[in-house]
Amino acid sequence: MARGSRRSLIVRVLALPVAVAVGVLGWTLPRGGHDAPKAAPPGGPPGAATVGTTAYAVPKDALFVAPSGDDAAAGTRKAPLRTLGKAVQAAEPGGTVVLRGGTYHETVTVPSGKRLTIQSYPREAAWLDGSSAVGRWTARDGAWESDGWTARFDSSPTYTQGAPESGDPDFRFVSPEHPMAAHPDQLWVGGEAQRQVGSRGEVKGGTFYVDEAGGRIVMGSDPRGREVRASTLGEAITIRGAGTVLRGVGVRRYATSLPQMGSVKVAAPDVIVENVAVTDSATTGLSVLAPGARVQKVTATRNGLLGIHGNEADGLRLVGVRAARNNLEHFKYSPVSGGVKVTRTRTVTIANSVAVDNLGKGLWLDESVRNASIAGTRVVRNADHGIVLELSAGAVVAGNVVRDNGGDGIKVNNTSDVQIWNNTFSGNGRTVHLVQDRRRPGDPGTPGRDPRQRTPDPALTWRTGKITVSSNTLAAPRPGADCLLCVEDHSRERSGAQMDLTVDGNAYAAGGAAPRWLVVWPKGKGDPATYGDLGGFRSATGQEASGGTARPLPGRVAKLLDKPAGSRHMGAWLS
Repeated sequence: MARGSRRSLIVRVLALPVAVAVGVLGWTLPRGGHDAPKAAPPGGPPGAATVGTTAYAVPKDALFVAPSGDDAAAGTRKAPLRTLGKAVQAAEPGGTVVLRGGTYHETVTVPSGKRLTIQSYPREAAWLDGSSAVGRWTARDGAWESDGWTARFDSSPTYTQGAPESGDPDFRFVSPEHPMAAHPDQLWVGGEAQRQVGSRGEVKGGTFYVDEAGGRIVMGSDPRGREVRASTLGEAITIRGAGTVLRGVGVRRYATSLPQMGSVKVAAPDVIVENVAVTDSATTGLSVLAPGARVQKVTATRNGLLGIHGNEADGLRLVGVRAARNNLEHFKYSPVSGGVKVTRTRTVTIANSVAVDNLGKGLWLDESVRNASIAGTRVVRNADHGIVLELSAGAVVAGNVVRDNGGDGIKVNNTSDVQIWNNTFSGNGRTVHLVQDRRRPGDPGTPGRDPRQRTPDPALTWRTGKITVSSNTLAAPRPGADCLLCVEDHSRERSGAQMDLTVDGNAYAAGGAAPRWLVVWPKGKGDPATYGDLGGFRSATGQEASGGTARPLPGRVAKLLDKPAGSRHMGAWLS
């Protein structure tokens, strides 16, 4: 079919009731959010190179570290040091530390004032590993016990050490269904993670209990003939030296508590983390707490709470990142869990990345994030919303594939000045959800402000508005979804026009499980209006005036996507 005739067909289809649109177009779309379009695979290339495959150049004056080394040695290639900690202490500012292949069981801090490059030796797998082998197992009373266990970890259920859980249920990290989530103890039998329980009586196959009073670990799985490992360290590396580079290494199995923020922690400006894999952290894999960080080609997977976290991380760049299968400890989806969450940050870039199969939200920018972009990224099969912009302002979301998420495809909540262009949404709940609630920045009892900025911050009004939704494909929501385009003002104060919304040039296709409405649209006072077809929505609101024809790409968005300004394209570029 010629391009022009297909465009005319789309225009005609968009005037039809949503239940029949897909059949007319002949598109193959997910049924019930499960069968993925072939053009949008969930994987893709982003993420770290496999540990042991990078090949960074080694300077002549580098310090070498090897598991077989000696901390009293010179640190040369032939006489390496034994620990990374010793090498960091011995290195001169601006120096390079090279890790030979093997395992390093230690907690390291790069001190303030010391800029270093820490990297793996070419094509050798170097791992920082927070676990130790556990032996001496005795069968006793229907379980297996190992005595002499002395590792102790903070189990505070908040980011503040020693603080109790919040009195507000909405701000509690731990749910009654998973009460041990904040306990960082971890155990593996034959490489399989075991689930921690709170008493010996609960122990069965696949579970373990830490008997601190008795100084032992009790587990239900038979250890005979299998390696048993348990986390004995809480943190891997904290970077306090500005300009430090960490690259080519793996980090695994650290019992990081909530207050410790992350197994890898960036606490200095202008740090680069590249080709690093962080896996099996008890809570968060990588936490960025300083400006100017570049996180590129990083994989964060199988972490207990969150893959990657950022706070007060102005200028943060996440490029080629893969956040997958995080929140395995089943923390609540709110206030934080899932793939990536960034808060209180000016200028955030997320590009060419993947957030997939996280038990929580895929990408969440919250609490005073200003000037953000999410582009060329796949947000797939997350248990909650795919993309969330909340209590923030100034964002471009463009050229992304967002599909098969358990919640909304994209939720824009109390956030202004947002451009949503050329995304492909399918198999989500509410596909595009723009919502205003009753929170206001002038209320001192409502959290969400950046403490570094004046209050109220004129750039962050917490008023959903000045939003453009254009040239997107909104398709095949999950069964039971209310609408493809859902706009709500729970305060019943403003209509869609008063919110300064522009919706034009989008394609709508309902799939086999049509939503109740095509569009929900606020009228100000009273209940919102609902529309079952595009013609009724256009006549009543003046929106979608282009009749389903993709709009010319504006310069700002075109530059972000590396496409010609003024070009027209429906949905994401999939090649």
